[in-house]
This record gives sequence, structure tokens and C-alpha cells, in this order.
Amino acid sequence: MEDKKRGYSQAQNKATQKYIKANYDEIKIRLDKGMKTIIKTHADKHNESVNSFIKRSIAETINNDNIHS
Repeated sequence: MEDKKRGYSQAQNKATQKYIKANYDEIKIRLDKGMKTIIKTHADKHNESVNSFIKRSIAETINNDNIHS
């Protein structure tokens, strides 16, 4: 008998997607070729996910811009 991977049921996946849609905004960005690798490498060096690094970078830039305006 073949073992099946334990994963999310369709109901769990639907509930997760509903939660994400209700609580998060999404932005799709386009990068020059190779930039994604540079971002991932940088995030990895700082023990961050790409998402966390991007969120931190945006927050720091907004904060910095507000301090200097």
C-alpha cells in the first residue's frame, strides 16, 4: 500500500484561502531577471523569508521617508 502525504483537506484549504483573502492584501511585482535570486540570497543571509524581507524593507523606507519629509 502506498503512503499518502498528509496535507490539507479541500475544506481546510478553502478556509485558509478565505482567511487570507479577508486579512491580507496581495501585490504582484515584476523584477528584472536575476533580481529575485538577489533578494532571496539577501533574505537567507539575514534568516528572513523573502516576504518578511520585502515587508521590512517597505516599512523601513516609509519610516525613513516620513522622518526626512
